[in-house]
Amino acid sequence: HNLPPGLEYLNQLDRIIIHQQVELLEAILGTETSSKYEIKNHLGQRVYFAVEENGCFDRNLCSPIRSFTIRIADNTGREVITVNRPLRCNSCWFPCFLQELEVQSPPGTIVGYVVQNWDPFLPKFTIQNESKEDVLKIIGPYATCGCFEDVDFEVKALNEMSTIGKISKYWSGFVNNVFTNTANFGIQVPIDLDVRIKAVMIGACFLIDLMFFENSLDGL
Repeated sequence: HNLPPGLEYLNQLDRIIIHQQVELLEAILGTETSSKYEIKNHLGQRVYFAVEENGCFDRNLCSPIRSFTIRIADNTGREVITVNRPLRCNSCWFPCFLQELEVQSPPGTIVGYVVQNWDPFLPKFTIQNESKEDVLKIIGPYATCGCFEDVDFEVKALNEMSTIGKISKYWSGFVNNVFTNTANFGIQVPIDLDVRIKAVMIGACFLIDLMFFENSLDGL
């Protein structure tokens, strides 16, 4: 009841797959193009389609920290989720201006935030609801390079003791990672998690991708 329109399908999912579509121009010339993603269920069926919007300057000169708007539409073409990331810092030396991402569903209605937490060693984020109340934590590994294996960011309760899910960067092989820079992610969360927070987790996955796996050699 009272679910944001278009998010009803997330009620049935405890696993979400995000696949970045290969851009031929980017693969050949090494030029950053607007990212496009398919968001699928565990059977590989497309649930949503996502497109990144920003300027050529942002993509090529500010690449890992670039600002963006990602518009996520369902299979009818209706926009159901909007993810906004402002241009902010990505360094442990600037703890007051770290990454923050806003998720809206439907567009114009905020359902939550992803906030980077300062830590000298580990990637850490807090998932917040629309009132900026903390809901979950995300803690990544010390090294995110992932030599021929998946890289897991654990989704934890606020006490950081119990793990309830994970966001995984799947290793997809030498050719994909080096020459096409494609990305494949999986999100695992409890099936009864609020669909609004599931939408915020999708936003967190996009943020993790750009922060830690934007370079083509990452994930080898």
